[in-house]
Amino acid sequence: MSLIRIVICVALLLTYGGQAPARTYHHLSIVELQSLAERGDPAAQVELGEALEHGEGLPRDPMLAVNWYCRAAASGSADAQRNLGWMYFNGRGVPADDGRAAYWLNKAAASGDVFAKRQLTRLANSGTPRENGCEQVASRFWLAKRCSHGSCRDIIILVESLSLEYGLDTNLVLSVISAESAFNSRAVSRKGAQGLMQLMPATARRFGVENAWDPEQNIRGGMAYLRWLLGYFKGDVKRALAGYNAGEHAVRRYGGVPPFPETRAYVKRIIRDYGKNRHRYDKSWMSKSLLTQNAIKKRSVPFRVEG
Repeated sequence: MSLIRIVICVALLLTYGGQAPARTYHHLSIVELQSLAERGDPAAQVELGEALEHGEGLPRDPMLAVNWYCRAAASGSADAQRNLGWMYFNGRGVPADDGRAAYWLNKAAASGDVFAKRQLTRLANSGTPRENGCEQVASRFWLAKRCSHGSCRDIIILVESLSLEYGLDTNLVLSVISAESAFNSRAVSRKGAQGLMQLMPATARRFGVENAWDPEQNIRGGMAYLRWLLGYFKGDVKRALAGYNAGEHAVRRYGGVPPFPETRAYVKRIIRDYGKNRHRYDKSWMSKSLLTQNAIKKRSVPFRVEG
């Protein structure tokens, strides 16, 4: 066990009054740990999150740590829930947010976590947060029911890695990709829309996409357009989706979702999968309709650790 890990374990023992969480995988290499985490093992996900949070064995990356904690928390891991609450309470690599801190500490406390219960006494009543900080992580709905094959999982990882950059919920983007192309990167429509997010050539040019068949470029272009639409329609998901399908001018002309059967079915399907009618937005998104070559260029996915 490394010196850093020993120090962390001692600190946890002192903090939790002798009730530190079990650390089952401390003997594994980072590559082995990540392999287990990617296969959905919550304990490995927590362990990998802690390694990233503290910079132990790989570069410190608090936001990536949050991603792994979110995965484990969705499976009911009290350790992950407590760690998320602690990070948001203290602003450890993330903006301090008492609402999110209380949300996650309450979940951990409900599982009997002593430290979470104690920490909650230091928080005022913050109410239920509008977002819990895990919007960039795919829900179990996608991972367990709608996206089981390997190529689809790779697309999920890519979308998750870009969602923070674009300010979009991963589950909304995945819902759009599912409706547009069923995760087929070579899909083409009768009207000439291309790739995962079915970019028309004019839309691809508008958002700086040089190669619409490249999965990352296609997703970046689609996310940029979706973000622009959310800014334009002030976070109204239905209107933004209708604009994605039929164009923003049609939505403006009809004062809402146009009366086109295809568009209405499209919006209904995505709202069913996504489950929300509102999305956060920023008016500045509308001034960024054209992306630079550097913004669209191919980048590696940060979830991978080279062995």
